[in-house]
Amino acid sequence: MTTRFLRRCGLLPLLTAVLTACGGGGGAGAATPTPVAVTPTATPTPTPPVTTPSTWTLTWSDEFEGAAGSLPNPANWGYDLGNKEADGFGNHELQYYTAAPRNAQLDGTGQLIITAEKSATAGPCWNGAACAYTSARLLTKGKQTYTYGKVEARIKFPGGAGIWPAFWSLGEGAAWPNAGEIDIMEFVGKTPNSVYGTAHGPGYSGAQGIGKARDTATGWPNDFHVYTVIKRPNEIIWQVDGVEFHRLTPASLPTGASWVFERSYFIILNLAVGGDWPGAPDANTVFPAQMTVDWVRIYKEN
Repeated sequence: MTTRFLRRCGLLPLLTAVLTACGGGGGAGAATPTPVAVTPTATPTPTPPVTTPSTWTLTWSDEFEGAAGSLPNPANWGYDLGNKEADGFGNHELQYYTAAPRNAQLDGTGQLIITAEKSATAGPCWNGAACAYTSARLLTKGKQTYTYGKVEARIKFPGGAGIWPAFWSLGEGAAWPNAGEIDIMEFVGKTPNSVYGTAHGPGYSGAQGIGKARDTATGWPNDFHVYTVIKRPNEIIWQVDGVEFHRLTPASLPTGASWVFERSYFIILNLAVGGDWPGAPDANTVFPAQMTVDWVRIYKEN
């Protein structure tokens, strides 16, 4: 990103005029004209344009540049895999996560495509049956983290019953929920006019997470929006397209609950299918369903 500054300054010449007054009347005794000095008006110095410096400096990003069909950069992203192996990820989800290009690949135009699709050969789900869908869950664990700053992504996701895209973070150094979870954006197809920002920690996890919805009359699916979290000591702020809709401080927690967010966090992008919150897909849910991520960025505050 380049900031261009246009500075212009000009000087106007100072003009000094001498006006000569001529004496009148006949005869040899005419008075000698006396010069009259005119003081020039000072020209004000132009004021340079006022520029407000950014309060943020980009420290890391993935712009998802690469050939169509290629995998996301392995220096930035790893994968959570399976379903039964993770007990349905604690939510009785119905997709089997893979690292295959069909479930997560670059499109060649600077975007990451995460695809959930029906599959007759997916691995086992939490209930022992074969999962009916495959998808992908990417994470920066062990590769890129943040403790404070601004984290945001430009994302477009699909709608439909049972669809559950998310952009979120998990804390390091303790087991869930003691390290905290920050859900920057979650969407469930059964509430198409709402996206959610939520924090989870000890005593306020799962259904007791502290969250708020950002509502719109036109619905969120199939349009790009920028989803942001700002993390400072003792403060977390959620935004969509630069508009704040949720703020959390230690005073927001239930009585006796611990604030656990002063630690490093890694980023997760995933497209889940089904689960306790969104419910199962129905006959109107369109597959393959695709979540498109234009970029992910981390900034530090100046």
